[in-house]
Amino acid sequence: MKKLTILLIIIMIAIGAIGCNKKEISKIDEIKEKGKLVLGTSASFPPYEFHKEINGKDEIIGFDIEIAKAIADELGVKLEIKDMDFGGLLGAMKADKIDIIVAGMTPTDERKKNVDFSKIYYTSKQCLIINNKDIDNIKTIEDVKNRTICVQKGSIQEEIAFKITDKENIKSLGKLSNVVMELLNGKVDAVIVGEPVAKSYVKKNPNLCIAEVEVKTDNNGSAIAINKGNKELLKVINDTLEKLKEDDKINEFVVKYTKIADEK
Repeated sequence: MKKLTILLIIIMIAIGAIGCNKKEISKIDEIKEKGKLVLGTSASFPPYEFHKEINGKDEIIGFDIEIAKAIADELGVKLEIKDMDFGGLLGAMKADKIDIIVAGMTPTDERKKNVDFSKIYYTSKQCLIINNKDIDNIKTIEDVKNRTICVQKGSIQEEIAFKITDKENIKSLGKLSNVVMELLNGKVDAVIVGEPVAKSYVKKNPNLCIAEVEVKTDNNGSAIAINKGNKELLKVINDTLEKLKEDDKINEFVVKYTKIADEK
């Protein structure tokens, strides 16, 4: 009986040790074991992330993608990209389908309840895109209060729209390309997007222009999102962003991919 008791104690200690070892596996260890960093993004947001045919093959590129690649390189793994609707990114993160979100995402207080954010890596002002025919009709933010505004679902621009007008005047869609198409087809009166994205779409579509309207917001910066509690991964991300900023690489990426996005 004594031997049996001792044996049971040894087994319980062994099980406990295995449990402890499992708990000690960090997110970084998990990523390195997989050999890949899984990026969640919404690739209809040039120059941040967008589709481009390169050598006959559809590729997802952009300055957000370059930043994600730099983080993957720092971890010594490959980068895997998962393209999805912007509004589904946080849910995919919660379900552990992706490791990081790099999608021009603004770290709002509401989002911080569910994920941790890196330092701000890029800031741009918000713009209002309209059809050329409305250039004399939309000169202030008051001029769009009773018009239909289209935005990307789940984005900071959606929150801005709710501060400008009533819910029934707002149309939210998953893909930004579809948002702009609504404007081109005359189904909505205006679209809210970040400045580099606005310039990219306007250059490609001569029937559109950026309204001379100030879109006020306190949340202009973009940051990288990860699941809560992964402090080591967050440090690697922040250190990588800091190095990219010191080397002026982020601005270099923005210029590069703005030019590529402008190419027809």
